Amino acid sequence: MSDELTHTDDAGEAQMVDVGDKPDTARRAVAEGTIHLQPSTIEAIRGNEVKKGDVLATARIGAIQAVKHTWETIPMCHQIPVTNVDTDFDVADDHVTLQVGVETTGKTGCEMEALEGVTTGLNVVWDMVKAAEKDSDGQYPDTRIEGVKVVSKEKREL
Repeated sequence: MSDELTHTDDAGEAQMVDVGDKPDTARRAVAEGTIHLQPSTIEAIRGNEVKKGDVLATARIGAIQAVKHTWETIPMCHQIPVTNVDTDFDVADDHVTLQVGVETTGKTGCEMEALEGVTTGLNVVWDMVKAAEKDSDGQYPDTRIEGVKVVSKEKREL
């Protein structure tokens, strides 16, 4: 690994990496994460009985929106042309796993977009079910998001 920093200039000031000379390539990144919930909350999600509405549909929209706005929230990310976003929820007895795939054609990858989609999608799930998850003290002793990671990334010439 190079000792040279890529996001600072010679004076140590933050800068965006110049990707202008790189060739366009087709890229895909997939990220995933899991939110742990009480079994009764999972049943409410499955039965579409959460008072705020359809949890997974809302989380899907939130994930897609987050993907499209990643460049606005992560300072050194380039604004990329997102060509596709797919979301997949796996609802188990005590958790929901969300996988987000992002595709682009351009000069830089889309891992951060996939990660932003996962974290926001899972945060939307939490927001939608928080009333059911709170204990008598208003705390969330069992609710947690974990395992957020990039599962895969691909790059191929056009």
